[in-house]
Amino acid sequence: MGASTVAGLLAEFNAGTRKVADYAEEIIESAKNNADLGAVISLDEESLKSGAHIADQNIKDGKAGQLEGLPLIIKDNIDTSMLITTGGTGAFKDAAKENAPPLERLLSKGAIAGAKANLHELAYGITSNNSCHGAVRNPWDKTKIAGGSSGGTAAAIAAGMFIAGLGTDTGGSVRIPAALCGIMGFRPSTDRYPSGGVVPLSSTRDTIGPMGRSVDDMALLDGVMADDAAPLARLDASDIRIGVPRSVLWAGLEKGVEAVCENVITKLANAGVTIVEADPEDIWEDDAAASLPIVLFESMRELAQYAEKRGVAFSEMIDEVASPDVKAILESQLGEEAVPEAVYRAAMDTHRPNMQRKWQAYFEAHGLSAALFPTTALTAPPVGHDETVSLNGEDVPTFDTFLKNTDHGSVIGAPGISMPAGLSGNMPVGFELDGLPGRDKELLAVARKIEEIVRPMDLLAR
Repeated sequence: MGASTVAGLLAEFNAGTRKVADYAEEIIESAKNNADLGAVISLDEESLKSGAHIADQNIKDGKAGQLEGLPLIIKDNIDTSMLITTGGTGAFKDAAKENAPPLERLLSKGAIAGAKANLHELAYGITSNNSCHGAVRNPWDKTKIAGGSSGGTAAAIAAGMFIAGLGTDTGGSVRIPAALCGIMGFRPSTDRYPSGGVVPLSSTRDTIGPMGRSVDDMALLDGVMADDAAPLARLDASDIRIGVPRSVLWAGLEKGVEAVCENVITKLANAGVTIVEADPEDIWEDDAAASLPIVLFESMRELAQYAEKRGVAFSEMIDEVASPDVKAILESQLGEEAVPEAVYRAAMDTHRPNMQRKWQAYFEAHGLSAALFPTTALTAPPVGHDETVSLNGEDVPTFDTFLKNTDHGSVIGAPGISMPAGLSGNMPVGFELDGLPGRDKELLAVARKIEEIVRPMDLLAR
C-alpha cells in the first residue's frame, strides 16, 4: 500500500523504493476507479506522466527538490497554467496565464499539479453539489456530500486517490470538507501566503489551504507556500492550554458529534493538557454584521476583475452559472439587495476589528495555546439537501448551520486546522483548533502534539 503521508511518500521516492512514474500510474488508475465520486474535473494523464518521469530523473541525478515528485490535487478555482482552471463554472474553459503564487512555490520545489478538483460552483457554498460539473460525493457514503467548497480535494484524498492537495477557504471551505471526509485541512492566517491566482470571493477572507492526512504534512506544505522554513516546536502536553468556548461553538450539535468531540476533550485532559472552560467576549453580533457583507461586496468587484483578466465578460460569467443557489446570490447583488458601501465599511472598520480585539483578549486572558470546538455541528447529510438539513429532528438552513463554527475565524483572519475526531454513525467527525493571526507555526505545533494524543488517523485511514 505504501506511505500514507507526504513525508513517507517522499522518503520512498528518494530512497528509490518507489518510482514517481509508478505512483502516477496508480493515481490515474485510482481516478478512473473512483470516477463516481465526482471529485476530479480534469486530469491530464500525459502531463502527469511527463512530470513524474522528470521527477524520477531529478532524483536519480541528485537534483531532487524538497517536494520532488509529489502529485497534488488542486481545487479548480486555483490558477494553473498547465491545466484548465474552470472555477467549477461554465464560463472559464482554458488554462490561466500563470500558476497561483503559493502553488508556484510548491511546484518550484518539485511538486506536480496532478489534477484539478471539483468544488461548489465558484466556491460559493458548502455542499459541492455542483450543477455544472456534477455533485462531489463522500467516499464514506456516496449518497452523502463531501462538504465544500473544497469538496473534490477532500474526497480525492479521503478516497486515497491523492495523498495531499490544495483547497481554498473563505468561510470554512477547507475545514468543513476535511471534517466531513475524515482528513485534515489547514486554513492559514489571512495573507500568510502570496495573494492572487484564485477565482476570488473576498480578498479580505480568501486563502489557499493545504489538505491531507497528518499535521506534519500540513506544516510541510504550509512552510513552502509561506516561505517559512522554521521548524515546529516540540511540545509536551503540559505546555498546552486549550480553551473550550461553549456558548456558541458547542451549542446545537448533533448528539453523535457532541459525544465524539467531548471524548477528544477527555483524552486531552487525561494526557495532561490544561482545559480552560471559558468563552471570549461576545463576537457573534459583530460576526453577523461583518461576514456576508465583506464577501458579497468584495466578490462582485473582484470576480468581475478576474473574469475580465480571463477574457470573459462578467455578465457572461453569471449567465453560465448552473447552480441555482450560486446564481441567486450573484443576481441578488446586481440589484437593490446589493450590500451598500456603508455596510461594508462598517464591517471592515468596526465589526471585524472588534472581533479581532476580543479574540486576542480571550487568548491573553486565559494564556491559551488554541481554542477547540467541533468543526461542524453535524456529519455529512445526503446530496441534494442544499437548502435545509435535519439536525436533531429539526429542519435548519444548510449553509448557515455548516458555516456556524468556521466563519468567525475567517473574518478574524486567524489560522485554524480541522482534525479527525472519530466516527458517528459510521461518518467522520472533525474538531477544529483555532489560534491567533500570525501564529500559524505555534498552532501547528499544538496540533501535532494533539494528533499524537487523539490518534484518530488509524481509524480513519481508508
